[in-house]
Amino acid sequence: MESIKNIFKIGHGPSSSHTMGPLKAAQEFLSVTPGASSRRVTLYGSLAATGRGHLTDKAILDVLTPHAPCEIVWLPEVFLPFHPNGMKFEALDQAGEVTFSETYYSIGGGDILKEGETREGAARQVYDKHTIADIQKWCESTGSSFWEYVDKCEGPGIWDYLREVWRVMKAAVERGIEAEGVLPGGLGVRRKAVSYYVHASGYSNSLKSRGLVYAYALAVSEENASGGEIVTAPTCGSCGIVPAVLYHLHTSKDFSEKRILRALATAGLFGAIVKHNASVSGAEVGCQGEVGVACAMAAAAASQLFGGTPAQIEYSAEMGLEHHLGLTCDPVCGMVQIPCIERNAYAAARALDANLYASFSDGRHSVSFDRIVEVMKQTGHDLPSLYKETSQGGLAVIN
Repeated sequence: MESIKNIFKIGHGPSSSHTMGPLKAAQEFLSVTPGASSRRVTLYGSLAATGRGHLTDKAILDVLTPHAPCEIVWLPEVFLPFHPNGMKFEALDQAGEVTFSETYYSIGGGDILKEGETREGAARQVYDKHTIADIQKWCESTGSSFWEYVDKCEGPGIWDYLREVWRVMKAAVERGIEAEGVLPGGLGVRRKAVSYYVHASGYSNSLKSRGLVYAYALAVSEENASGGEIVTAPTCGSCGIVPAVLYHLHTSKDFSEKRILRALATAGLFGAIVKHNASVSGAEVGCQGEVGVACAMAAAAASQLFGGTPAQIEYSAEMGLEHHLGLTCDPVCGMVQIPCIERNAYAAARALDANLYASFSDGRHSVSFDRIVEVMKQTGHDLPSLYKETSQGGLAVIN
């Protein structure tokens, strides 16, 4: 299983699969075709269906057009077999003949694969255990926690990386709760984080706490929607959930940075398990793989912070994902705004509820996190493509 660095990627929104992934593919293709007279990029399936709303064309053209003309071809009705987010890059000579081509897939979380690559072969494998059950057994046999397994496998360098991740997460919250105005894209969606933040201060402690969590999640999600710097956790579309929970607990409970980083490590481990055994791509499995996984990650992080046992941490994460099973990815106009921003705020609150529920138990329950991951993968494959980031079904067609 690969590093949790591939769960927490620092970049700019609004979409990890539709913006960050294509940008990365364009950079890679540019590096191997430096002398091309022009280039052509064909976007397929989900990338083509919602690419304009996600600024896919802008991300690609910003990389390629400073070097040579580039044409974008949109084929939303054509789905390549390997993944819904396919794109073919072609280098052309002066006569317009193709001299080199490469097909890439944006598989979620900002990661890409070339045609013929496997997920396991594309990234360095860091972890020797691939299920939460196996990792939990190691924890219980050694008296360790999940973050200690991360430290064991990743090495001490992971803490500097997570420290930078935490810095960017905090900055996104703090920018977002100060920003006002209408988000770009034409839907007329106004930023709400500042309003929620101000209103929360007028309530009693319990309601204030919940209002602040909403505000922090809205803040990061709105920053993402405006193309600001955020951290995938595990994707851009779900980037507000983990920061909201951790920022709230850091500021309200005075948890130290060291403990926050350990919670981040735990969250990243659960996200990496899902990515390895299923998917975090909305185009592949729907929003359950984005917001659902982010809720599980945040719930695990919260449980870690409050001293949960490995069993309670696993239970928290399991509930966070289980109760998002079947969640569709149906953004209005293909933009990461409606229902995505509001969904982040709601899931952040659910993550705290999952932690609280698990903390009243001994951690024993009927359905394991690993089983829920299997069910989520199958559910995602069973969902019609209309409900997997194509902007052609569900909420996406109500206007």
